[in-house]
Amino acid sequence: MHYAKQKAYAQELTWIVGDSANLKPEVYDVVIMTANVAQVFITDESWQAVVNDAYSALKPGGHFIFDTRNPNAKTWEEWQKDDTVDQIQDLNTGDTLTIWEEYEGLNGSVFTFYEKIKNEKTNKVIEDKVQLIFRSYEEISQSLYQAGFTKVQAYVDWQLKLATSKAKSYIFHSVK
Repeated sequence: MHYAKQKAYAQELTWIVGDSANLKPEVYDVVIMTANVAQVFITDESWQAVVNDAYSALKPGGHFIFDTRNPNAKTWEEWQKDDTVDQIQDLNTGDTLTIWEEYEGLNGSVFTFYEKIKNEKTNKVIEDKVQLIFRSYEEISQSLYQAGFTKVQAYVDWQLKLATSKAKSYIFHSVK
């Protein structure tokens, strides 16, 4: 968020650190989730809570916009072929860090993998389990309508080309 706040338009935005429960009711014109964060809400209850919170936070006519990967594209299959190991420098210590992923795979609609970071100086490895859910266009649309959104549309890109079932990802735009 530090880098985002430095952008020229940043002074025109309200930045909130927290989760959707921190949103005030009927205050915002737009609620945006980026970087496919919609996929981290792996239970139906947690996902519906986020959608309901976004709806509640928006003024009438407000917009809820987010992106998510299309399960039909099966992007996890490409991820599992990636055995790239990256090295970066720790900004605080200067130590070399080796980063890689190990894939557990898809179980139902939830894909599980582990992000691993090894400090080459100490040999300490930190492991973070990551799970992403791949919801269908229909499931997402239904959850938005269930929350009360009246207009729901999905695009394939930021040029607002309408999404098809072959899109790699969806950009959902819903209106309160």
